[in-house]
Amino acid sequence: MIVGGLLSLAAVCPAFAQATTSQMDGMRLSNDEPIQIESDQLEIKEQEKKAYFTGNVKVVQGTTTMRAGKMTVLYTGEGASMTGGNADIEKIYLDNKVLLNSGTQQATADKGEFDMPSQTFILTGDQVVLSEGPNVFKGCKLTVYMETGEARLDACGGRVEILLDPKSRQQQQQ
Repeated sequence: MIVGGLLSLAAVCPAFAQATTSQMDGMRLSNDEPIQIESDQLEIKEQEKKAYFTGNVKVVQGTTTMRAGKMTVLYTGEGASMTGGNADIEKIYLDNKVLLNSGTQQATADKGEFDMPSQTFILTGDQVVLSEGPNVFKGCKLTVYMETGEARLDACGGRVEILLDPKSRQQQQQ
């Protein structure tokens, strides 16, 4: 679902809207790779066009792994069936501690939401942590625009915290 790494810090917004925006060039949706989903339980409600994955949910696509306690998938399509493989996924909701790991990048949050039509992925929680190697970004809402790779980290009333290790820049340049 998400591939790539954090490349550059672009801007810090005014104090009343504490946020950090970053261009994540490699952070894009991968439409050409299969998705593997594992969970302790799966409940499909075809009439409601919903699928509920619960307990130790693990989603793998390429080099990206996502884990959560619960995942709800909403799908559309006339005559669409999750079991038939012909459903168009509209939204995915993740709950009960979300962990996203892609290459050298990792993000943790309480909840997540992926909107397919807008190609937007949002992680929220008391503390959303995005890290790449020794570099750490903390806020409470991370929004990733999958088509462009752009991401925004909001502080939600406080301030965004960033810890950058200058040694990591030297490693990238080598």
